[in-house]
Amino acid sequence: MIRPFLTGLKENLIYVVVASLVAGLAVGQVAGSETTSVLRAAVVPILFLMIYPMMINIDLREVLNVRDHAGPVGLSLLINFGAAPLFAVALSRGFFGGGVEYAVGLYFIALIPTSGMTAAWTGLADGDLEAALVAMAVNLLAAIVILPAYLSVLVPADVGFDPSALYRQLAQVVVVPMAAGTATRWLLLRRYSKAVFKRLKPLFGGLSSLGVMLIVFVAMTMRSGQILADPAASVVTVVPLVVFYAAVLGVAAAVGRTLLDPRRGVALVYATSMRNLSIALAIVVAADAVPSGAVLPIALAYVIQPPLGAVYMHYRRDVVGEGLSLREAISEIV
Repeated sequence: MIRPFLTGLKENLIYVVVASLVAGLAVGQVAGSETTSVLRAAVVPILFLMIYPMMINIDLREVLNVRDHAGPVGLSLLINFGAAPLFAVALSRGFFGGGVEYAVGLYFIALIPTSGMTAAWTGLADGDLEAALVAMAVNLLAAIVILPAYLSVLVPADVGFDPSALYRQLAQVVVVPMAAGTATRWLLLRRYSKAVFKRLKPLFGGLSSLGVMLIVFVAMTMRSGQILADPAASVVTVVPLVVFYAAVLGVAAAVGRTLLDPRRGVALVYATSMRNLSIALAIVVAADAVPSGAVLPIALAYVIQPPLGAVYMHYRRDVVGEGLSLREAISEIV
């Protein structure tokens, strides 16, 4: 009973997030201060539920293999911490203007790359899975160190952003679950075979998806009044998100096609176009130093990112893999 429920959440995460977002906005319009206080107290336990299982599925020891995959890993770092922040800054200035909170949300998306789906999509698209796993571990560790420094430059001074406070929040919502998840992974692999551990992995992903569902609901409930005060501005947030993802994927695909072999090029695309939205959401919800409205772009990104991964996977598998041009593939569909 529990396994089908958790795997169902993971497989239908887009719909789960949309339902949680809508339900949270609706409940937030009628929730009183007592309800809000209860939800605020539940934030930290929910965040641990969301991040800890995800960390069990990430093998940070892959960092040791970085020399074997220096090309795709190095290029992923350049795109994730060079090109992606520049795209985010340009889009924030063009679309958000004075809306600092939504801009900060986009900065978090841009500065925390690679998700658990990076490896999954790479495998489905016949990419270099080992290169993707190494890139995941290296980029995640780099983001933890780089994020506060970048935000201290990008966030306007009048917001009152405190990088030192963010480092403390990172330790609470990322580093502690990461250490616990790494230890749990080690214990499980000592006790069970790799085959058994592989069967358990979907359950960990499902638990993390349950945490995402709950935290999106809590965040939307607590910020419903603010978001619905200007619904038009909130809806417009989708546009720069789509442009951001398209730009990152386009750059990664072009760089991979030029500098890497096809399989490593696929790994590069997914190590850059997939962002770690769970960690971004966790930090924004928990950190007092971050504007609260930053949660909306991250929640909406959950709706955009999975279809993007699927479209590129089908392109690699059904177009490139079949030796078709894009025009030929489109003509077959039409």
